[in-house]
Amino acid sequence: MREISCKLLVIGAGPGGYVCAIRAGQLGIDTVVVEANKLGGTCLNIGCIPSKALIHAADEFERVTHFASGKSPLGISLGTPQFDLARTMQWKDGIVGRLSGGVSGLLKKASVKIVEGWARFLDGKTVEVETEIGRQIVRSEHVVIATGSHAVELPGLPFGGPVISSTEALSLKAVPHNLVVVGAGYIGLELGTAFAKLGAAVTVIEALPRILPQYDAELTRPVSERLHELGITVLTGARAKELTQAKDGLIVEQSDGSLMTIETDRILVAIGHKPATEGWGLEEIDLDMDGPFIDIDDRCRTSMRGVYAIGDVTGEPMLAHRASAQGEMVADIVAGKRRAWDRACIPAICFTDPEVVIAGLTPEDAKAANIEIVTDAFPLRANGRAMTLASDSGFVRMVARADNHLLLGIQGVGVGISELSAAFSLAIEMGARLEDVAGTIFAHPTLSEGMLDAALKTLGQPIHI
Repeated sequence: MREISCKLLVIGAGPGGYVCAIRAGQLGIDTVVVEANKLGGTCLNIGCIPSKALIHAADEFERVTHFASGKSPLGISLGTPQFDLARTMQWKDGIVGRLSGGVSGLLKKASVKIVEGWARFLDGKTVEVETEIGRQIVRSEHVVIATGSHAVELPGLPFGGPVISSTEALSLKAVPHNLVVVGAGYIGLELGTAFAKLGAAVTVIEALPRILPQYDAELTRPVSERLHELGITVLTGARAKELTQAKDGLIVEQSDGSLMTIETDRILVAIGHKPATEGWGLEEIDLDMDGPFIDIDDRCRTSMRGVYAIGDVTGEPMLAHRASAQGEMVADIVAGKRRAWDRACIPAICFTDPEVVIAGLTPEDAKAANIEIVTDAFPLRANGRAMTLASDSGFVRMVARADNHLLLGIQGVGVGISELSAAFSLAIEMGARLEDVAGTIFAHPTLSEGMLDAALKTLGQPIHI
């Protein structure tokens, strides 16, 4: 059994772990990262990146299908388009492979040692790694837990056969004829919308009264309208129970308590993720927990000295960019720098059609915190660039303090609005006020002008409406 020692050990090479390891290596810290699967973690390999590749392919196919219908206002017509999902998956896999290889190169460039295998704690400073060539002991002064999360199963619908998670959905060789999506959160709606555009008959089952329940109803209304346009059936207040005996359908309990059967060849269960806290010896170090998550302070320190935790394993929001920011901060702390988590906002994006962005506080959040606010929204139907993209559904909304107009939140829904998330977040992080945004010159014609017009409208000085 081989043994190695280092100053920093990172368990998990997802967007939190690999960023932490790279930054630590750049700071001259002797660093080891352990990964049981592929470098890049869930986001890069079976989540964010491959799903956005599929969404893009679906958008392109839906666009040319619209051209083929002869109903496009752009004057473009085409013959009947064809779609080859297997070829799309090869393209997607190529992107993932390049990015994963890039992570490996960056880790090596930062002089980080990579150990491939499953890590298990022996104590707070020591892990045992099961590798292909045998067991290896790694001893470290500091340890970062970045093990991420994995999809949640339904008791009556365990994964296997026709029941799949997003991982299997992103590796299908053919488009399902009938697809049932259980869960109308962002993962379920992103993938359900993509497969509907590719020709699948899609039904979405959601136990709560409306889709995207983590977003307010005003933001989700354009998404709901688009789902209807795409022919997607949405059943809210309904619960997926179990497969039919022949496993060719799903039994669903409707909001009135009655049962119905939906014929389907694939059932995508997308009801959320849970932290990956099992199988790596957490019980050996007895960390304080916050429900199912590892409890941390504002420096990502756990209850055990020298042990840190970052990313999904520490709780909501389970977002790759949050994990990366935490990882970078922890590397600085281990290097002796004074850092603490003091972020004003963590933007969240739902890549549906249209896209949804939330940065900072929503009006409901502010009211719950007893903050007096001013808020208003600018509709993209009055934005010239949105019109020229033939997609002007949605809006940009500002939320600011009533007394000094300090920006607390910016939200939006619309075509391509995910690319405005950085501008939304930057304005909030920099402590901008409505007047600061209103006094900035925005290029014309761009979607970003919706941000300017929303600020002006919230100030009661609208120009374009």
